[in-house]
Amino acid sequence: MTSTVPNAVQHTDATEPITMFGPDFPYAYDDFLAHPAGIGQIPATGHGTEVAVIGGGLSGIVAAYELMKMGLRPVVYEADEIGGRLRTVGFDGCDPELTAEMGAMRFPPSSTALQYYIDLVGLETRPFPNPLSAATPSTVVDLKGESHYARTIDDLPQVYRDVMDAWNRCLEEGADFSDMNRAMRERDVPRIREIWAKLVQKLDNQTFYGFLCDSDAFKSFRHREIFGQVGFGTGGWDTDFPNSILEILRVVYTEADDHHRGIVGGSQQLPLRLWDREPQKIVHWPLGTSLSSLHDGAPRPAVTRLNRTAGNRITVTDADGDIRTYPAAIFTGQSWLLLSKIDCDDALFPIDHWTAMERTHYMESSKLFVPVDRPFWLDEDEATGRDTMSMTLTDRMTRGTYLLDDGPDRPAVICLSYTWCDDSLKWLPLSPNERMDVMLKSLGEIYPDVDIRKHIIGNPVTVSWENEPWFMGAFKANLPGHYRYQRRLFTHFMQDRLPADRRGLFLAGDDISWTAGWAEGAVQTALNAVWGVMTQFGGATDATNPGPGDVFDDIAPVELPED
Repeated sequence: MTSTVPNAVQHTDATEPITMFGPDFPYAYDDFLAHPAGIGQIPATGHGTEVAVIGGGLSGIVAAYELMKMGLRPVVYEADEIGGRLRTVGFDGCDPELTAEMGAMRFPPSSTALQYYIDLVGLETRPFPNPLSAATPSTVVDLKGESHYARTIDDLPQVYRDVMDAWNRCLEEGADFSDMNRAMRERDVPRIREIWAKLVQKLDNQTFYGFLCDSDAFKSFRHREIFGQVGFGTGGWDTDFPNSILEILRVVYTEADDHHRGIVGGSQQLPLRLWDREPQKIVHWPLGTSLSSLHDGAPRPAVTRLNRTAGNRITVTDADGDIRTYPAAIFTGQSWLLLSKIDCDDALFPIDHWTAMERTHYMESSKLFVPVDRPFWLDEDEATGRDTMSMTLTDRMTRGTYLLDDGPDRPAVICLSYTWCDDSLKWLPLSPNERMDVMLKSLGEIYPDVDIRKHIIGNPVTVSWENEPWFMGAFKANLPGHYRYQRRLFTHFMQDRLPADRRGLFLAGDDISWTAGWAEGAVQTALNAVWGVMTQFGGATDATNPGPGDVFDDIAPVELPED
């Protein structure tokens, strides 16, 4: 993919693909999953024991699937529907194959643990039409009322290439980009840790915007403004400007914003297929067992209360009033739910972990999709020879507009707007149709001769994740100074470090990971929690395939002083 403002280094040596396994915890989850010895086992005395898994998103379903394979009996609780923020919806009255991705919709190849499960369930992926990517016929950048049509970055005015060069220089001079990227590609763990330890100490208190301002490459306010509005990879990044620069460096180091692919038929198929999958290698349970069969087809309802009871066990009360007690539980929902929607016993976690959850910063996000009769945007404008309409980046209300089709003669979908943070909050009071009207007005100013409305064949579908009661935000994004909090949450699966009366409940989910907002983080933390549960039951990994907890002391995230 060619980004609007691409990363600093265009790699020629692709002998070792990069992976989102660091830099905070450079553990090769993809190798762990692919190893023929499997990811561990528990003693037969534990077989059939129930373990609560709270949350049926990707992290919860991966954790439950792996626990089931070990011979445990996961009991999944889900307040809404299986999938979490892998949410694929249809349009009333339209072809059921016409879908919209309300949450995760694009996945980088560096999500190697995620890809393991995509391959496992036989899903197909294809390139996602990001700005100026090879999968995108054309892109329009519209800033301050001036539009530029481009098929490649070379078609844009020189100022955009100047901004690209400034970002490249900024990364090299301020974040050792080439050195870190090379170390991650080669999986050179000592070098990764050496570089990152210095940067964490140096940059934990720095915002993304402050990082740009401190660079001579970004002395120009105009360059910073264009960079915020157009950005790199997926579009504008000004909504991330208040966040920690460490969050952004994790994205660019791991190429999380590059070469995106979408899942054909929708991302929600992944957790749904895992739910129904009958693994061929399974302990204790007969062949033909699936998560679905263990649950008679449906998960338990929402959890309303969590508390510790005698014997350091976890007692779960659900929305039906059913009360069950477990020797271990995994919580995979957004951590804010433990502060508000679920009545929790203070004894569930050490006070420092409660503090970390309270300090978690979530970003808002909204989308609106409409179904259309065909990909009319590919029609050639007779006067200009250009596409009638293009993937659009703008400083208007819509910010990012994506055009999604499945062939020239089939109905298609437009994501009229995808926004984050303050841009998302602007839509919150509006109904779906009100949102659509404003979006069509904005796009009409960019494409005055295009009647988008006449192609719409169904009602819009929309989401504002900050208004979803079981999410209250799209994804975590650390603010400056939050590194210590994130370390506490990520390392929670290493429970031999915790007081004995605070063990048995494990945190997982992408907001617990170092790569929040990416499905890869959900998978990795699920595997961490599975390792923790396995260890609690007296289990172990094979000596030839050590798990994340087995090597923890060698690759643990750098620890900053607390005083």
